[in-house]
Amino acid sequence: MEAEKEKGRMRDEMIKELRSDKLRLQEQVVHLEELLKLKAEKDVQSDEQIKEDENCPLPPMDKYPDCKEKLKWMKNMWMSDSCYSTYGVNGSLCSFLIYLSEVPNVVFIFQGESEQAVVRTSLKSLYSSLENRAPFRWIYQRIQSMEEVWVEAGRSLSAKYNITHRKAKRILVHPGAVTDEAGLKIAYTAFNGGPLGELVQWSDLISTIYILGHHLHLSASISDLKGILGVNTGSCPPHQSAVEANLIYTDIIGLRQIQSVLQTSWIKYKCMIRVLDSFGTEPDFNHAAWAQKHNLKSPFGGFNLIPMQFYTMFPHTPDNTFLGFVVQHQLSSEETQQLKAVKRQNQALVYGKSAKFWEGKWAYLDTIHKYMEIHGTVDGSAQIPNYVKNHGIVTGTEVQALLRQSKVFVGLSFPYEGPAPLEALANGCVFLNPRLHPPQSSLNSEFFSRKPNIREVTSQHPYAEAIREPYVWMVDMHNSTDVERVLTAILNQSIEPYIPYEFTCEGMLQRVNILIEKQEFCHSTGRWPPPSALQVVKAEVGTSCKEACQRAGLICEPAFFPELNSLKNISHYGVDCQTSEFSDSHVVLPAYNIQKHCLFQSDPLLFSCVRSDESLIRICPCRDYIKDQIALCKACI
Repeated sequence: MEAEKEKGRMRDEMIKELRSDKLRLQEQVVHLEELLKLKAEKDVQSDEQIKEDENCPLPPMDKYPDCKEKLKWMKNMWMSDSCYSTYGVNGSLCSFLIYLSEVPNVVFIFQGESEQAVVRTSLKSLYSSLENRAPFRWIYQRIQSMEEVWVEAGRSLSAKYNITHRKAKRILVHPGAVTDEAGLKIAYTAFNGGPLGELVQWSDLISTIYILGHHLHLSASISDLKGILGVNTGSCPPHQSAVEANLIYTDIIGLRQIQSVLQTSWIKYKCMIRVLDSFGTEPDFNHAAWAQKHNLKSPFGGFNLIPMQFYTMFPHTPDNTFLGFVVQHQLSSEETQQLKAVKRQNQALVYGKSAKFWEGKWAYLDTIHKYMEIHGTVDGSAQIPNYVKNHGIVTGTEVQALLRQSKVFVGLSFPYEGPAPLEALANGCVFLNPRLHPPQSSLNSEFFSRKPNIREVTSQHPYAEAIREPYVWMVDMHNSTDVERVLTAILNQSIEPYIPYEFTCEGMLQRVNILIEKQEFCHSTGRWPPPSALQVVKAEVGTSCKEACQRAGLICEPAFFPELNSLKNISHYGVDCQTSEFSDSHVVLPAYNIQKHCLFQSDPLLFSCVRSDESLIRICPCRDYIKDQIALCKACI
């Protein structure tokens, strides 16, 4: 009986506990439902609101009622088609805003794309266009490492010169050499000893355009190019046509890609194009019909551009435009701290990352080794002398540390005209610059054989050659007596770091800003350089205008050729023509012979600073220049 009662009590307690548990469970379910409801409401609110980005504040949307919906759609669906990433969309608010602002008839003008160009104080908004694109990986790293220096240079230039009231231009940058379609792989080999010169120049041009406040559109593939130029390639709305672009920077490979994409319609973009061309293109190679007639063979010539549309690495070809690059001597504060403890040693660093540069140079290096320890930064598989302390392929900061330790940067006669010798000077390290016997050109050199010029290179680095001692010492590699003479002189001197202004961030900003503002090939409005800069020099027979201007302490300015190409105008400069005619049979005009028969150029693409004639006296357009800023005349700023 008692046992039955005990069972009943236990059953009642169990039922009571179960009812209590059920009640608690019901309360928890209600609470969970409330939480889910609140979360759902927050999600809806989140969908309704687009969070602002510190680098990309939302523009006013009152006039654009569809904007919020389009931004929400982009937030959720940007990965639905690969074409969005082609246009630079990467999931960030910045990329959504920029994309939507560039699609015709879609939404607003993104407030970052103002009509006025304002010097930027950060590069961070640029990074979304670079960081996840393999062809730009090395370029992105260089730009990021130099941000502090670029921003300071922009501030400094703004403080010195009035660069307000500039119109913000839309600028397309398409480095054809880095595209996968080109097959050169320079964007990938850059990390293991490949050539860096072109990548350095592209990095610095991109930074310059962005700091100056222009609207930058980056292309790294043919599909990018088609998208930006408005050639529809998929389901995304295409960018607005490049007819809206003011300038297009590319290279020879990229120019061919543009021609291929646009077919015959590329002609309407022709005047906007600037071609980065390290070694230069001379006018007779550029002129397709002339080059064919005179057997001037080059796969990189014949584009029939105005020669000044070719932008060079160094100021060696006056018919072209000097673009340049930046020598990374101005370091970020972190890098400066790293290098403070570096002390100069009795050592030399050899300029040559590839084994082939060292071939046949061991006797030369043996002589140098008598005087100092020799270091290298060569691919580990290279065959080099046993006494060389090889550091392998290293980073830019590590190279700078080695240069600061070294007294001499040893040229091996190749590669030609690279950035490294100027980096040595910037770090207080003398450059040993080998003479070339005979001078190298497309007429006698395998390396230059395909280049569209016959410019003679007299040393490994002609620009450095012009800097002269005590920073740059010319040497005959094959004459041990000469090598020892030079080394003895170097060891008895010390130099301070030196870099020409034109190779600093500020110098490049100044130069490119003026080129963007003033150099115009699409319209005849305005004249630049200003006419007041013109100085006329007569070149003796057999002398080019480049040489004649240099002898007068000036440089040849091809923009002034049309000014001298008339009977009336040259009479102001003491040329008394007895007879005259226009001709397209010479590349040295305007000119005259001893009978005072004057010849004027009928084809403006054949104006040339660099050619001479044994029977004609040339009438040369020269101008002055700013010291260490040769691209600009004194009246140009």
